Amino acid sequence: MAPSNQSLLETPQWQALAAHYQRIRGTHLRDLFAADPARGERMTIEAAGLYFDYSKHRVNDETLKLLLALAEAAGLRDRIDAMFRGDRINVTEKRAVLHTALRAPRGASIVVDGHNVVPDVHATLDRMADFARRVRAGEWKGHTGKRIRAVINIGIGGSDLGPVMAYEALRHYSLRELTMRFVSNVDGTDFTEATRNLDPAETLFIVSSKTFTTLETMTNAHSARAWSLNALGDEKAVARHFVAVSTNAAEVAKFGIDTNNMFGFWDWVGGRYSMDSAIGLSTMIAIGPENFTAMLAGFHAIDEHFRTAPLARNIPALMGLLAIWYNNFFGAETVAVLPYDQYLKRFPAYLQQLTMESNGKHVTLDGATVNYQTGPIFWGEPGTNGQHSFYQMIHQGTKLIPCDFIAFDEALNPLGRHHDLLIANVIAQGEALAFGKTPAQVKAEGTPDWLAPHRTFAGNRPSSMIMARRLTPATLGALVALYEHSVFTQGAIWRINSFDQWGVELGKALAQKIIPELEAPDDPAMGHDSSTIALIRRYRRARQSA
Repeated sequence: MAPSNQSLLETPQWQALAAHYQRIRGTHLRDLFAADPARGERMTIEAAGLYFDYSKHRVNDETLKLLLALAEAAGLRDRIDAMFRGDRINVTEKRAVLHTALRAPRGASIVVDGHNVVPDVHATLDRMADFARRVRAGEWKGHTGKRIRAVINIGIGGSDLGPVMAYEALRHYSLRELTMRFVSNVDGTDFTEATRNLDPAETLFIVSSKTFTTLETMTNAHSARAWSLNALGDEKAVARHFVAVSTNAAEVAKFGIDTNNMFGFWDWVGGRYSMDSAIGLSTMIAIGPENFTAMLAGFHAIDEHFRTAPLARNIPALMGLLAIWYNNFFGAETVAVLPYDQYLKRFPAYLQQLTMESNGKHVTLDGATVNYQTGPIFWGEPGTNGQHSFYQMIHQGTKLIPCDFIAFDEALNPLGRHHDLLIANVIAQGEALAFGKTPAQVKAEGTPDWLAPHRTFAGNRPSSMIMARRLTPATLGALVALYEHSVFTQGAIWRINSFDQWGVELGKALAQKIIPELEAPDDPAMGHDSSTIALIRRYRRARQSA
């Protein structure tokens, strides 16, 4: 491992990659495939039910060898072992990073500060399963004796994005008699629209906040409490229509929730890594405990693959290394995630928090300012919709955008030729991006010379193809874990802490200062810049006139 005082850019492994990049950057994927007819089969890995094809990347065997040498020099294997062992690798918060313990099988042992946490995890899962079964079966009644027909999860960030994404992804497996909704934005429209056509006597709220003090979540929770009590009229109703995912028993009880209906998690679970903890209670209610357990098994299968597979045959590790190759050497600033399954419509949004909150960092583990690019921007939409909007830029724009395609062999909703057409499109897009269409090919089709430049595709646009048999709970777990560990790999190479999020705090702290300034009866003294003061005063005038 390189000395900690040596810049990443100064390491022999990085220098070797930089020199290699200069030699290979002009090589076209057409030439790489022509030189190696078996490339499309050779550069694939199958693990945990996923098939990963990385042949359409602008790499050769030497590139991969050098990337793996970089990973070895960065101590990636040691970092992986430290995470799974429960070491406090989140150095700024002095915490272990053990989302992997959330899906460890019953009977496993993962020790934190001398305590095996796995039995605690399964005790919580068992309580969640008991509660979920009662709600699903209609045994959990509201205050008036009616069964629960709507469940609303109130959270924000990881307490919202994970549950929303999982529900949408696994809607095929959900109990359709239950209406599932999610409220996160402090904008009152979010709450109002979520509750507009619901009966408070049949609605259960899950308030997800570890501290039970998160501004947006608790603002929405108190609005939900008022909405319920306005109809039900009895403070005792809160205990039948609200449960909590939190660790703050005092605040939960103060709100009126029975602490027997409080589901906790641990400080070694980061918010964006928490969808398989008690934060997933709404997911479990929607799809049932058995399907939730299958999802955990999918997570665990990739965990074990990441922990044990050689880095050269390790899907998350290779994904992470390829991301570094494009981000740091080709200067690609974004990654497009393009799932060809409508159920995964929220998956790119979920990955935005996972990847960008984790690796959007500007200092190393020891606090030194980095002199290289860290986390890229993640974005995307389901295919084939995106083909009729932003794919134009990916194919013919001036920016290099590596793409992750995700597709499934079997449709959950077979309908005529629909799935064949869908899969034909995703395969075609990967081929078109890689090989493009030359001016000679365009002209051979009869295109006039003046039009040929407009119909020429440079190709050489890299992509991965991730395929599975069908979108099941286990497959979803595997996909999420895949990206979790790819993020970890990148952070290990960049020497950053992928598990804190101090950048989230500053705006929230300033908002707490501005709130009373907006609501004060008289114009208060304000210690802001002139723009901020002008904006506050403008809003105050508009608020008063309204």
